[in-house]
Amino acid sequence: MKTEKIKKSISISASSQKVWEVLTNDQYTRLWYAEFSEGTYAETDWKERSKVVFKDSKGNGLVGKIVLNKPAEALSVEYEGIVNAHVEDYKSSEAQQIRGGHENYFLTVSDGITMLSIESDMSPEYIEPMSLMWDKALLKIKDLSEA
Repeated sequence: MKTEKIKKSISISASSQKVWEVLTNDQYTRLWYAEFSEGTYAETDWKERSKVVFKDSKGNGLVGKIVLNKPAEALSVEYEGIVNAHVEDYKSSEAQQIRGGHENYFLTVSDGITMLSIESDMSPEYIEPMSLMWDKALLKIKDLSEA
C-alpha cells in the first residue's frame, strides 16, 4: 500500500480526559465524524485488539482494529478492510489498498492546554480532500471539548 501521512495538531483549552471523551464517546464522535461523511458512527468498545467498524448512513466505511488505547494519551487504529452496503470486505483491491494503514491520535498536556495531534495514512489521491476534512474535524473536536 503506497500511502502518505496527514499530520495535524490543534491546541484545546480542555483536559485530556475531556478531549478523550470527545474522541471516543458515541454522542460526540457522531458530531465530528460528520465532517468526513454525514451519519458516520463507530461500532467498537475501543479496547486494544478490538474490532472497530466505521460506517456512514449508507452502511459504507472502514474496518479496523484498535492497536493502542492509552486513555487520555494515545489511540491507534489499524485498517484491515472496507464496508460496502453493510458488507465487510477484506479481499478486494480497494480493501487491500487501505489494509495496514493507521490512524493515530496523541494527546499531550502543557499548562492546562491539551495538544491533540493526529496522523492518518492516506492514498496520495485522497491527501488534499482528507486534509481539508481533518481541519474541519479538529475544529469540531476543539469546540466540543471546550464547550
